[in-house]
Amino acid sequence: MGSSAGGLEVLTKLFVNLDTHFPLPIVIVQHLHPQKENNFPDILKNYTGMNVKEAVSCDLVEPGFIYTAPPDYHILIERDYTISLSSEEKVNYSRPSIDVLFESAATVWTDKLIGIIMTGASNDGSSGIKTIKELNGLTIAENPESAQFPAMPSFAIETGCVDLVYTKDEIRVFIENLYKIN
Repeated sequence: MGSSAGGLEVLTKLFVNLDTHFPLPIVIVQHLHPQKENNFPDILKNYTGMNVKEAVSCDLVEPGFIYTAPPDYHILIERDYTISLSSEEKVNYSRPSIDVLFESAATVWTDKLIGIIMTGASNDGSSGIKTIKELNGLTIAENPESAQFPAMPSFAIETGCVDLVYTKDEIRVFIENLYKIN
């Protein structure tokens, strides 16, 4: 999942009905200020029963966990389903970059990956959405009309690679229904 401006408000509502029995891992890039204290994982913990943690290199990505990218680090998924962090150059003026996460995760999970792009004021995530689609994953964008900052989902939709366009409430219901699929 990827979000930027307005993301914290959306993300705190998405996981309310999820707990440690959720059958999938969730990895989030939320653009954060690199010099400010990172309270993002602690905030999310208050809104879900899932395990929430700031990602650390070599973490095994496991169901029932929400992993958040640390400020000023790209988060990548490795072929052995572990996380690696990188301080390489910014991508789309962002570190962490949604594109970096989506592109690395797509090469690992291919058609089993679900990429969700939400509110934000940049085009980060658009390239990653294309990669997910090329590898037969499912792509979802928040409806720009309901997004607090519509640019990021709009850019993703403009790629022609978004399968579903949902409001934030529809995204929440979609995620909750994943319990039934697995």
